[in-house]
Amino acid sequence: MLLNVTEGTLGVAVVGFGWMGRVHTQAYARVPHHFADLPALRLVAVADDVPGRAEAAATRYGFERATESWRELVDDPEVDAVSITAPNFLHREMGAAFAAAGKHIWIEKPVGLSAEDARAIVGEVRVAVGFNYRNAPAVERARELIADGVIGEVAHARFKFLSDYAAHPDGALSWRFERNRGGNGVLGDLGAHGVDLIRYLLGEIEALVADTAIFIPERPRPAGATKGHERGSGEPGPVENEDYFASLLRMASGARVTLDCSRVAVGEQNSYGFEIHGSKGALFWDFRRMGELGVAAGDDYQDESVKVRFAQSGDGDFGAFQPGAGIPMGYDDLKVIEAARFLRSIREGKPHGATLVDAIRSAEALDALERSVATGAWVRLQNK
Repeated sequence: MLLNVTEGTLGVAVVGFGWMGRVHTQAYARVPHHFADLPALRLVAVADDVPGRAEAAATRYGFERATESWRELVDDPEVDAVSITAPNFLHREMGAAFAAAGKHIWIEKPVGLSAEDARAIVGEVRVAVGFNYRNAPAVERARELIADGVIGEVAHARFKFLSDYAAHPDGALSWRFERNRGGNGVLGDLGAHGVDLIRYLLGEIEALVADTAIFIPERPRPAGATKGHERGSGEPGPVENEDYFASLLRMASGARVTLDCSRVAVGEQNSYGFEIHGSKGALFWDFRRMGELGVAAGDDYQDESVKVRFAQSGDGDFGAFQPGAGIPMGYDDLKVIEAARFLRSIREGKPHGATLVDAIRSAEALDALERSVATGAWVRLQNK
């Protein structure tokens, strides 16, 4: 583990300070509250190229210094680990530079614009990836139930990641809608999460076929730097990447899975979840009721009832946050778990949580989805 010898603490930097940069920073601050065994941290530096944003973050959150240039931090001996929460098109350059410099990395998905970008991040360092939905204690319990055969052999499943964050036609034409900066649109934004959750619960994908669509072909250009999903007021410009996709997946296990994702689904606010059907039972999970897992299991097969099981101590890291079942956790708690697993990976020298390999596998599936759309054919995954 790389530790600052003089201070005896892990020096952390955050690169990119939009919403996700703030989430990472707050997660670091909360880790000692929930995981007392992990290394102490110093918030060494924050970098963001929007004038004034890094300085404001340093003042509010206690970073020791701020800069507009992330490159200043690459060879900084006081930075041991870095969160990369910048836009997708910057992931490859930043990740490769920090990894080559020996910095441990917590990077947001989808880790670049393609599998090739993700593979470019190489080095003898720990790389954690922001696939946070697998960290929900109810999801971790679902994984255990599947592995224990409680619902029998998985036959088919439905996964969905539907949101309305881009549903307004006057939403600003930010980098998210540009092919060379935002990549493949909703595939990388929500599809990456969907693929990771499928792999985490059901194993590797063998082959897939897909369809995509752009439903809002033009958007007004933004007046300046955008924060979140603001309205645009400039001249209209073309949307270059996907608003929606649907895919049918064949799993290596023989199971069949559907995955559909949308960023323009009116009436759907972060409507993420799954239904997994096995030979003698089923599991149901909705992110918006994160602590609840629907379980149908028994010997009846027909007319089997569904029981709601609340997340409880012993399910993932639930016990680090709440003392008893039925007490809700939230999105930010999942990022605290992610931060803790990143730090544990550094301390122990072995991976905990989602890794760069998971990002590469997710990106390979997304690349295959695009090839399927281009050809109209099934595409096999190599999974090497």
